Amino acid sequence: MAIGETVITIIGNLTSDPEIRTTSQGAQVASFTIANTPRNFNKQTGQYEDGSTLFMRCSAWNEFGQHCARSLAKGMRVIAQGRLQQHSYQAQDGSNRTVVELQVDELGPSLRYATAQVHRISRQDGPVYGNPASPQPTTVNTGAGGWSQQPQQTQQPAQPAPPADDPWSAPTDGQSSFGEFGKADGEPDF
Repeated sequence: MAIGETVITIIGNLTSDPEIRTTSQGAQVASFTIANTPRNFNKQTGQYEDGSTLFMRCSAWNEFGQHCARSLAKGMRVIAQGRLQQHSYQAQDGSNRTVVELQVDELGPSLRYATAQVHRISRQDGPVYGNPASPQPTTVNTGAGGWSQQPQQTQQPAQPAPPADDPWSAPTDGQSSFGEFGKADGEPDF
């Protein structure tokens, strides 16, 4: 990361599934948009009111982008941290335009309204994170909505299938498994 880069964190819902494309140099990039709508309490009416929605275009590169495309779907509430990048270009009508996007460095699900299971990707070659001498932790479903870590040497019970209303399970029948997840009552579908 360069000195003076603008680093921000945004929390919001994905407006569509991440799209993977390959550049002319062979790099892969996942593109997606995060929408964030602030809600303020109006003391005079006694109700919450929506503010202006911020739509932040995001990109994640190479293996990280592939992980995003495999893990995320439209409607999921996420927490993203990254660097703001500004790009200028000339549109087809000849006008000059400037776009600001977030080059995502870290991304994860918001657990405020959901639960998630994390599956670590094993690396044959590459960097080792944490203490390489310690046993690798594995996620175990405790059945009580929580999680615990146990060393890999422990015999693990068979994992039950996720419940039908699990928002982090794989989509079925070509639809997002999130449906109305993370949206306030009456909030429009993106």
